[in-house]
Amino acid sequence: MSNGVKQSKALKLPVAPFEQLENGQHELWTGDYYNEGIGGQGGLFDKLNEECGVFGVYGHPDASSLCYYGLHALQHRGQESAGICTVDEGKFNYYRGMGLAKEVFTNDNLHPLTGSTAIAHVRYSTAGESKLANAQPLVFKYREGDLAIATNGNLDNANIIKRELERKGSIFQTTSDTEVMAHLIARSEHDDIVDAVKDAMNQVIGGFAFLIITKDKLIAALDPNGLRPFMIGRLGDSYLFASETCAFDAVGATYFRDVQPGEIIVIDRDGFRSERFAEGSKRAICAMEYIYFARPDSDIDTVNIHSARKRMGKRLAMEAFVDADIVTGVPDSSISAAIGFAEQTGIPYELGLIKNRYTGRTFIIPSQELREQGVKMKLSAVRKVVEGKRVVMIDDSIVRGTTSLRIVNLLREAGATEVHVRISSPPFMNPCYYGIDTPDRKELIAAMNSIEEIRKAINADSLHFLTKDGLLDSIGQGSAGKESGYCTACFDNSYPTEIVDVTKVGCACD
Repeated sequence: MSNGVKQSKALKLPVAPFEQLENGQHELWTGDYYNEGIGGQGGLFDKLNEECGVFGVYGHPDASSLCYYGLHALQHRGQESAGICTVDEGKFNYYRGMGLAKEVFTNDNLHPLTGSTAIAHVRYSTAGESKLANAQPLVFKYREGDLAIATNGNLDNANIIKRELERKGSIFQTTSDTEVMAHLIARSEHDDIVDAVKDAMNQVIGGFAFLIITKDKLIAALDPNGLRPFMIGRLGDSYLFASETCAFDAVGATYFRDVQPGEIIVIDRDGFRSERFAEGSKRAICAMEYIYFARPDSDIDTVNIHSARKRMGKRLAMEAFVDADIVTGVPDSSISAAIGFAEQTGIPYELGLIKNRYTGRTFIIPSQELREQGVKMKLSAVRKVVEGKRVVMIDDSIVRGTTSLRIVNLLREAGATEVHVRISSPPFMNPCYYGIDTPDRKELIAAMNSIEEIRKAINADSLHFLTKDGLLDSIGQGSAGKESGYCTACFDNSYPTEIVDVTKVGCACD
């Protein structure tokens, strides 16, 4: 032990562009950027990459402005690109760009996006080259007129369908699953667009929420398992669609209901109608939405995210109590669970960790002398809070383990005498095939090591994960009551659909 920092001869964590100093206390960032990816994924923090966010409007004269503010509210779901497409008397107007919504859109490029119908999209940050071609909504020429599509999720059999379509003469312009859907719609024997969409939906497997606009219709559809969150809102006589309810709050709309699994909704001059393209299978909303992805002020299936995370923290305290002086959460998604843990145990909750919100991927480290420990660029321990204290650190998940090690060492360097790690989810052991950008199974630390081995690897005094039963009890039952089900495949390897392409991990945007 040196300067209060325990050193562990634990298993080797996944390699990142770091250089370990001789005393083992600091890690020097050796890459060009302070948070460039580890193996192309995850950046400095080995968290799961967000999915995407979709937003749609029908029947409002300021549809593009509503989309702009809706994308702001959904920005946490994707920071790679943003786009809006509107329809004005049958004419399509669209603009897409790389970066955050506030960087992509200006008064000059929003002004031409006229029309009362619109769909919009934010894309998650991906590995590799950024491609404007993959930014959504994608706009296509269709025999009945223009067609625009925005997607949140992943089509597991997209590569298989794409190869078959290419053999039949289809030419693809992007690497996006969304384009596969467009080709299926275009090749359908049905002239009616709604029937063509149903036909296409029945050929794909995965977790997806689609928004489609034509010259006179807005069509929304959710996969038969309801894996991706998808909600309907109302603003006066207008209908809105969003990946999370927080987007409705941002534009002054009210929540109407969730889109149901296997449901297709069509809105046109004849009004709002609901049909089915598939009978609902086992309902399986992604549990990681409740644990990590969704904003705390959102509701999914009528369950409030903040309240569910607090219950996770309370349950974690009952399952794995430890005597300590303070509880702190890793910002931001773990704060609610940390508050719940503190309330249940009576141990004070403190801001032991502070997140720096003003760093970005293009922050270039100016000199070798300033290549300090990379994690401190994004996270700081509050020395006066943690010094001399036994700390319970609450986090929502452990993916590779590299982040947990750095944060535990941050707290130790700030003077914490003990660091006990509590995770408000079960061990993450399996990749996701439904829209979450996850590493290969071999890179998931919990898939290859015992909890005790992970504890040693992250240099913690103790480590406990929330049980699966504790997680499900904490989420509770949504509007579907006992039929409310959740996808927990990343924890238990029980996938709600057949996995036909094990290489197709990630998001439909790629």
